[in-house]
Amino acid sequence: MTDFDVIVIGAGNAGLTAAVAAQRGGARTLLLERHNIPGGCATSFVRGDYEFEVALHQLSGMGTDDKPFILRQIFQKLGIMDRLEVVQEHSLYRIVMPGEFDVTLPASVKGLIEVLSDQFPAEADNIARYMKLCETLCLEAFMMMPRVMKANDESMLKASCPNYVKYGLKSTKEVLDEFFESEQLKAIIAAYWCYIGMPTKDIPFMDMAVMIYSYAAYKPCHIKGGSQAISSALLESFMEAGGEVRFNCGAKKILTENDAVTAVVAENGETFSCSSVISNSSPIHTFNELLDTDHPPIQAAQDMKSRRLGTSAFVLYIGLDCSPQDIGVNAASTFIIDSCDEEVAHKNMQSMTPPMHTMLTCYNFEDPSFAPEGKTTLSLLCLQYGEPWESIPPEDYAKTKYEFADHLIEHAERVFPGIRDNIEELEVGTPLTMMRYLNTPGGAIYGFQQNTQDGPIFRERMNAIDGLLLAGCWNGMGGFQPTYMIGESTGRAAVKKVKKKHAEAQQNQASEQVLNTEAEGA
Repeated sequence: MTDFDVIVIGAGNAGLTAAVAAQRGGARTLLLERHNIPGGCATSFVRGDYEFEVALHQLSGMGTDDKPFILRQIFQKLGIMDRLEVVQEHSLYRIVMPGEFDVTLPASVKGLIEVLSDQFPAEADNIARYMKLCETLCLEAFMMMPRVMKANDESMLKASCPNYVKYGLKSTKEVLDEFFESEQLKAIIAAYWCYIGMPTKDIPFMDMAVMIYSYAAYKPCHIKGGSQAISSALLESFMEAGGEVRFNCGAKKILTENDAVTAVVAENGETFSCSSVISNSSPIHTFNELLDTDHPPIQAAQDMKSRRLGTSAFVLYIGLDCSPQDIGVNAASTFIIDSCDEEVAHKNMQSMTPPMHTMLTCYNFEDPSFAPEGKTTLSLLCLQYGEPWESIPPEDYAKTKYEFADHLIEHAERVFPGIRDNIEELEVGTPLTMMRYLNTPGGAIYGFQQNTQDGPIFRERMNAIDGLLLAGCWNGMGGFQPTYMIGESTGRAAVKKVKKKHAEAQQNQASEQVLNTEAEGA
């Protein structure tokens, strides 16, 4: 008998949900985490009077009590939904191109269509058709595609997912160009490209369609207590179910025998035998550093060669000694852009050029409890790749990051004058900060680049090592909802493997007993 059925490496979103799903599914599970708290990106930290959310800007997939969506259903299965208090947001986002347009989209499909149609009356019919297509693709993605993928049947795909066949593998840019004439309208309706980190020419339209429709139909939200409340609830559920956790104790090595997992050596020197490992770490770290082999398996090596690291982020965590209204905030999330061309913005992300796109999140706009009374808690960020920051000499790092922070404040003050004069607390996170705390190559926040060739229909689940499963944004789409979903499904997959191994062991044991009995009788 092994020490554990499943060992989960890393208590980020996917690791936590995988651990809870495995333990509640009947597998004896150990969770190893190198940090002293659970959550990864889903954590918070305190500076002065302010508690800052590390990474969550809008939580999708929850739905409402009367219209629950997939994430709420998963949280209910994991036993945490009744521990969370949801704060619904009333706007998707405000998007501003100073001197050109300023549009706020409501968190409603009907309202979104009405607002955009008022702004672009010549394209009203196309706006309605576009959102109808997004709705249909969303239904196909969640209702039909899982059955199609399981059946691996092309005729079933064509019959049950005709819109996916026609549009799902096209780029978002292709579809936007097909439906709309106005470049401004395209930029406004595709603002969520920042949540994927690639320009629209590289984003599968299926991903963008599901994102805009599900946010509009099922509402963006926050959780009281921030994403740390989700992480804490998951940990509580895990431990109540009998799971074991080690903090300040990462994994040092995954031990194998005959291409199958046998144990994990922790950083504190302990060795735990197991039949399955779920790694919430990147494949780069898992296969090149954790696995006890000289070289990664061919399947993993070839897969990683065909991918590129995704973007990281540069983030300002700001506490203001004034209210949101004092600086003109009228939505929880605001995109500020200098160009309708995301490709130019994406190119800037790969250098130290001041950003053309920034995003400001005001956490206490919808719920005053997110900040001290009369004050404001903000996150101001731009996406950036880690490589330019890795080349900065250590002696220039502090000066560079504060100069870059100044660019972001200047960028945002064109829409929200008064930020600089009211700063009470300020913390700066660069891609190197993300690299240090998240332990991801390049400080990547979404895993590998999520382009049109990276969808689940093209990528096979890595299975070169029996019992080794990967979770998190490195094995699917980035963002909070997708990582919670893939963590839960990976946890269930591990339980299935464990039960199969237990059944085989029992069958072998029974066969041996029969043989021994026959031998004794002879």
